[in-house]
Amino acid sequence: MTVHIDLAGRTALVTGSTQGIGAAITAGLARAGARVAVNGRTAASVQRAAAALRNEVPGADVLEIDADVASDEGTARTLELLPTVDILVNSLGVFGPNPALEISDDEWRRYFEVNVLAGVRLTRAYLPGMMERGWGRVQYIASDSAVAIPAEMIHYGVSKTALLGVSRGFAKAAAGTGVTVNSVLAGPTHTGGVEDFVAELMGDTLPWDEAQREFMRQHRPQSLLQRLIEPEEIANMVTYLASPLASATTGAAVRVDGGYVDAIIP
Repeated sequence: MTVHIDLAGRTALVTGSTQGIGAAITAGLARAGARVAVNGRTAASVQRAAAALRNEVPGADVLEIDADVASDEGTARTLELLPTVDILVNSLGVFGPNPALEISDDEWRRYFEVNVLAGVRLTRAYLPGMMERGWGRVQYIASDSAVAIPAEMIHYGVSKTALLGVSRGFAKAAAGTGVTVNSVLAGPTHTGGVEDFVAELMGDTLPWDEAQREFMRQHRPQSLLQRLIEPEEIANMVTYLASPLASATTGAAVRVDGGYVDAIIP
């Protein structure tokens, strides 16, 4: 049996999608036939990402939304440019190391504004329309850090823990409507931001392959994969969950973590 994912006729918004995991997700959805909205804070970054997507997926139907969805103003602009979506992927997020006792109240608030509330606002705006139409997909890109809080960035881990409750709660709100809401627990993933993060922890004197291996050995030893995950591997799961094939998966925390998390997630 051949698995064929067809998202033709569906419109998807992927927040924070000018690079990394978000950009890989837009490509995966576009290959499946979805009309895809690329989102970022600046027009220049969005234009570059949209051009790269059109080059990677010839014929892709790509919209450009330059708006900071972590703000009320950016959310309003997004809803004005794209009033209706069938698939919402809340991929926007920030991360970075900071000693636990040195994280300020302002930094805690920033992480919740960007990593949690941005997705909550958009879900609140788009979910009712999906429920009325009887079809929709909402996803939150969470992290293994949601259940294995990293000592070097507990504010990030706690914000991702919150997403598990948020996605489960919205799934209950959409129960029986044909709309699914899930979170995807991404493990340590190879992105530009993570390369910078690894360099910050390991120094910039080691070659990348060696620095990556040392990072995983020292800071993520639980990984069964024993390497960083590629963004496309996250995108494959997101694309599947966005499809009709995943119609019975909702309220779930789906792991693409390379076997990093030992605990069973309820």
